[in-house]
Amino acid sequence: MLHYIFKKEISFPENDELEAAVFGMGCFWGAEKKFWERKGVKLTAVGYAGGSTKNPNYRDVCTGLTGHNEVVKVLFDPSELSYLELLSTFWENHDPTQLNRQGNDIGTQYRSGAYYFSDTQKRILLETKAIYEDDLQKAGFSSIMTEIKKAPEFFIAEDYHQQYLAKNPHGYCGLGGTGVTLSEGSKTSIEAF
Repeated sequence: MLHYIFKKEISFPENDELEAAVFGMGCFWGAEKKFWERKGVKLTAVGYAGGSTKNPNYRDVCTGLTGHNEVVKVLFDPSELSYLELLSTFWENHDPTQLNRQGNDIGTQYRSGAYYFSDTQKRILLETKAIYEDDLQKAGFSSIMTEIKKAPEFFIAEDYHQQYLAKNPHGYCGLGGTGVTLSEGSKTSIEAF
């Protein structure tokens, strides 16, 4: 499967120079676009994670019975883009206070989720969650409902879902943030740790 933006095969081989991250932000079409636009991102793919069955397809996931989340997997160069910067994109571009929905997209497959690959990612993820939750509550929002856990197995979605909004520029995107940004001073203190 060829990536429509990066013009290379979609695969996520082990690599000491690149890191992976996985996020669920509602419909995966808009989420993937937010990440492929970031300088330092080398590859993206949409897929399914966190469910109870192997090799689910879109129809299975939409029933809500498999427990999978629509996610985007990101391969990035940490010398160009930090995990903290990726988390800013994640937190600020969806509403993590909603349970099993983003806007008009409702169901467990649209839940907010952040899945870590290392202890360092876990630490930064939990620290930014606490900071962003405080930022959100000061702005009148409720608590963050994001599922946070070790990265589960990723099952790549069907080809027609990959880079959907590049192939269909006027396609549906229900992605929307809260308008609240992650505190700048907090970003500096986390990076320094």
